[in-house]
Amino acid sequence: MDWTEVKITVDAKNADLASAIANMTVPWGIYIEDYSHLNQEVEAVAHVDLIDDKLMKKDRSKAVIHVYVSPKDNPAEAVSFLTERYAAAGIRNTIKTDICRQEDWINNWKKYFHPLKVGEKLLICPDWEQAKDSEGRIVLDLEPGIAFGTGKHETTRLCLEMLEKSVKPGCTMLDVGCGSGILSIAGLLLGAKSAVGVDIDPLAVKTAGQNAVRNHVADRFTGICGSLTDKVEGKFEFVMANIVADAVIELSKHLEQHLTPDAVCIFSGIIEERERDVRSALAGKFRILSRRAEKGWVALSATLQESSR
Repeated sequence: MDWTEVKITVDAKNADLASAIANMTVPWGIYIEDYSHLNQEVEAVAHVDLIDDKLMKKDRSKAVIHVYVSPKDNPAEAVSFLTERYAAAGIRNTIKTDICRQEDWINNWKKYFHPLKVGEKLLICPDWEQAKDSEGRIVLDLEPGIAFGTGKHETTRLCLEMLEKSVKPGCTMLDVGCGSGILSIAGLLLGAKSAVGVDIDPLAVKTAGQNAVRNHVADRFTGICGSLTDKVEGKFEFVMANIVADAVIELSKHLEQHLTPDAVCIFSGIIEERERDVRSALAGKFRILSRRAEKGWVALSATLQESSR
């Protein structure tokens, strides 16, 4: 089955905002080629001669965003949407499309995904590699497939860093927009009693379930295919929502009924330009506990205000 690859080239300085817009066109992940920080990264590497010459010759003024459109969807519609949104945002771009077999693009980005240390406690390890030395970290084995969430993207990493400091042993957890299940599984490995993962994409829910099996936490994980909390029942002590600003705003309208009085919520997937909108939506119901930001992305932790408990 052939998919359509959409390649969007933008100035490197606009990569984060352009990527956020691109991610609106598909329910799964995208991948980004951005070599603008290569000089600084090379300087930090002891053996510079080990850096691939082809990599050093990459254009560092540009970023290329790769989006993959399902055969069930309309590539022309995605390109039209991107063209309109980039024009509105003032982002110069060129967009090209190509045909790519599903198995090709699923494997294409694997060469960029290696064991990754996150925060102080976690080591994210792709299923096709072995963690040679975990250094005492908790190893999370992951096969993301086409679901979003490897730990490499800033939004997921921010969530994981905040999660490991906030999740309490024995707590009940809700993961809205679970993608690969990485956040649910991390929470369970860090001591959560149970986790419910929700995603609008049935393939993401399936992938999350398979990753739960991979990490021996399947008996404590429940996957639900649905929109936000529409199909969720019960109350939770810890909530993760790594989605987009508009979805966080919508979620905030109905989330209260699923929270215990002292529940902690982490909202992520928010670009800095939309942080004020999200804070306005949370105001009156939630009190912000902390904020973390990286490369234009923001994550907020919050709890119910006394008046809402």
